[in-house]
Parts: sequence; structure tokens; C-alpha cells
Amino acid sequence: MKKLFYFLGFLVAIATAYFANNWLQQFDNPGYVLIGIGHWSLETSLVVFGVSLIIGFFIFYVFFRLLGWLFRLPGHLKSRGTNIKFNRSQEALIAGLVDSAEGNWEKAEKVLIKHASHSGAPLIHYLTAARAAQSRGAFDKRDEYLKKAADQAPDASVAIGLTQAELHLSGNQFEEAVETLTRLHSIDPSHATVLKLLHQTYQSAGDWQGIRKLIPSLHTNKILMEAEVKLLETEAFSQLLKQSAEKGNIEEIQSLWSEIPDHIKTMQGISAIYFAAMIDAGAGAEIEAELADTLAKNWDETLLVLFGSIQSNDVSKQLESAERWYYVHQENAVLLAVLGKLAIKCGDTLKAESYLAKSIAAEPTVQAYQLLGDLLFAQGDKDNASTCYKQGLELASSEVVSRIDAIS
Repeated sequence: MKKLFYFLGFLVAIATAYFANNWLQQFDNPGYVLIGIGHWSLETSLVVFGVSLIIGFFIFYVFFRLLGWLFRLPGHLKSRGTNIKFNRSQEALIAGLVDSAEGNWEKAEKVLIKHASHSGAPLIHYLTAARAAQSRGAFDKRDEYLKKAADQAPDASVAIGLTQAELHLSGNQFEEAVETLTRLHSIDPSHATVLKLLHQTYQSAGDWQGIRKLIPSLHTNKILMEAEVKLLETEAFSQLLKQSAEKGNIEEIQSLWSEIPDHIKTMQGISAIYFAAMIDAGAGAEIEAELADTLAKNWDETLLVLFGSIQSNDVSKQLESAERWYYVHQENAVLLAVLGKLAIKCGDTLKAESYLAKSIAAEPTVQAYQLLGDLLFAQGDKDNASTCYKQGLELASSEVVSRIDAIS
């Protein structure tokens, strides 16, 4: 378009000169131009001078345009080369993503890294290459690409950190994942993905103390629904109680129990873990009264068995407490077996034999048969003791068979 405009302008100039010349020819003196330079002089008609001036203008204009184009040529060539490299990098990114999706990890890694430096989005190249390296087990390369990503995009520290944490987590490198996610959590405490990955990492690593500290953030930032938070909180405290029980540290168990919210303490099974932990740690006498109060409020056969296993400082008082429950639960086989066990500890063999016989009548159990057999054997009644042992073994065998049948 510009070339056409210049050409038309040139024609207009020629036409103007032509008509000017015809008009000047009407005069006796059409005019002339004299230019003197030192000893030199140049004389020409006005029309020729005008035409020469127009032609000279166009020549100089074209010359300077050409000169400007030559000056800009290196820049144009460089820009063109950059555009070519950019287009190739975009094609390489697409090819790398396709190869990653198809599982061609090594091929994807090579093509992505080769063109990463010329890409408009080098971060995507390096992060995708890091995932490919992780998938083929090249952890050193993975870390190298993540470092290059951080160098290329220092403002994308959260995105890079999340990718790094995900890769560490998928590689079961829990300590490294926790370290990275803790750093990201300090940068943005309410970041949803960071909190989700922290929860997942702590759970995979069995770090229930970490989950316990994280629960308020999960609840505040609505990462989990309220029901899920309560379930997680219950699981965390139950696991922590079990871990404390394994250590056998009474002070640690009591300290943890005091920190557990009341609505969790009343959940079925949680209190049983605490009482069992204290009994196993040799502190059964310390929780005897608390366990008795809990049973009085919430009847639970598991807690009842734990109560019967306490090495009490006053067994007679322990038996009296259990007998108060007998008036309400006279047909409860578990309670009758516990009463028989406590009566044996008190040395009251008649009462023990009566309770154990009633327990077997209500619901035969292996434990009741064994306790009654031991009691009869101690009294010298070997025939009846043998009968009890035999019946207990038969009951145990039938229970095993039932479990096998249920599994198959």
C-alpha cells in the first residue's frame, strides 16, 4: 500500500512539473535558476530544477529508508530467530506433555529441557520434566529441574514447593515433604492445597501429633467438613493414646487424656484405650474410681472387662462396686464372669463358683470355662475341672471354625 502511495505521489509530481512547464512556456522568459559555488556555476531552467529537486528528494528518501532498514536488519533477524525458537519451545512443550501422558518419561524429559530456556513458560517445562524424572526414578535430575525452576521463576515459590512436596510424597519421602510443606505453610497459613498435602503427609507418615496440631487450621479454613474434622480428631487422639500406651509412660498418658475434648472422651472405644493404657502401665488402681463412674454412666462391656482386670488395692471394695451393677444387669454374662473373677481374688470360692456358673448359663465363654475350671482344680475337683477345660476348648474351636467360615 505504501509503495503504491509513493508511486502515485511521484506521478503527481511529474504531472505537476509538466503542467507548470506548459504554463511557463506562455511567457517570454520561462525563468531560470543559477547556482554558484566558488569558481563553479550551474544554470538551468526553472522547470528542470523543480523536476530535479523532486527526483532528488525521492532518491534521498529512498536512500535513507534503505539505510534505516540496514540498521534495523540485525534486530529483525534476532527477533525472527527468537520467534522461531519460541514457536519450537511451544511445540516442544506440547510434545513433552503428550509424552508424559503416554508414559514416555525419558523422551518427555529431554524435549522439555532442550527448549526450556527459549520458552515463554519455562516454569511449566521444568516442573513437567521434574515429574517425568520422578516417574523414572531419577531423583537427582528431579531436584536439579526443581532448582532450575526456582531460578527461572522466583515469584512462583509456592507452585514449585507444592510440586516438590507432591513428588516427595509420591516417593514416600515424608520428612522432605513435611519440611517443604511446613515452609509453605509459614508463607501462606491458609493455603488450601498446602493444608491438604500436610494432612495427607502426616497421615501417610503416621505423625498423629502433627495432625493434631493441624486440625484447627483444617477446620478454620474449611478444608474438611465438620463431620470429617471430628472423625479425624477422634482418630488422632486414639492413635496418640495407643502410642503413649506402647511407651508405658503414665504421666504422658494422663497428660494426653486431660487434653482430649469431652465430646471425644465420651465416644465409644476412646475411654477404653485410655483405661487399658493405664492398666497396662501398672496404674490401674489410680483409675479404678474413674472407670467405675464411667461404667455407671455409660454401660460398656469392654470397660467392664477392663475393670475386672485392675490390680486393685482393695479387692473387696472392687467386688462391692461390681455387685452394685448386678442388680441392674443380672443376666449379663460378662458381668457375671467379672464378678466370679473378683470373688476368686477375694477368696470367696462359693460366690465365685456361683457367679461363673450363672455366666456360663447365660452365655458360655472360654474365659468363664477357664476360670471355673481353675477354681475347681484348686479345690481338688479334677473331674469337673477337666470337663470345664474340655468344654472351653470345644467352644474355642467352634469359634475358630466360625471365623474361618466367615472369611471363606
